[in-house]
Amino acid sequence: MSAALFLDRDGTIIKDVGDVKYITHVKFYDFTFEALQRAQKFFKLFIITNQPGISKNILTHNDVVSVHDFIKNELSMNGITIEEIYYCPHAKEDNCQCRKPNTFFIDEAVVKHKINVNKSYVIGDHPSDVMLAKRCGMQGIYVLTGHGKKHRKEVNNVVVKKNLYYAVDYIVKSVQV
Repeated sequence: MSAALFLDRDGTIIKDVGDVKYITHVKFYDFTFEALQRAQKFFKLFIITNQPGISKNILTHNDVVSVHDFIKNELSMNGITIEEIYYCPHAKEDNCQCRKPNTFFIDEAVVKHKINVNKSYVIGDHPSDVMLAKRCGMQGIYVLTGHGKKHRKEVNNVVVKKNLYYAVDYIVKSVQV
């Protein structure tokens, strides 16, 4: 069974600019490629993201798929493989099963990709990311990019790092011990 990193998208691997409708809106952080190149030596990489703009008719599924294809391609050109991108199209008030912090997508990935939850992590900039990790029996790493600083007081008893680079550094050092 493999270890995995489940990565939030907006505010974690790319800058959070609101609803990302076009690929021209995608802006990777300077540290994203280096961090993920290092991480994939030890983990399968997944992206898991809430995209409520679809439910609110701001985005279409095609918009999101196009952006995800662009992200996967840019990462691939930098030697990074994303196993799968999972996205929830619902708004919070839709009370669906797939919106983080619900475990639907991780449960699916665990079976499909044979993931060992005890050796896996969730990294994100929102309290729902670390709550998701706890619900799945994984460790959550909270980053201060994106909405991280804004919601910092809402998370307790969790590892907090400045950004994805430092989160990956922390994780890699812990698995190398």
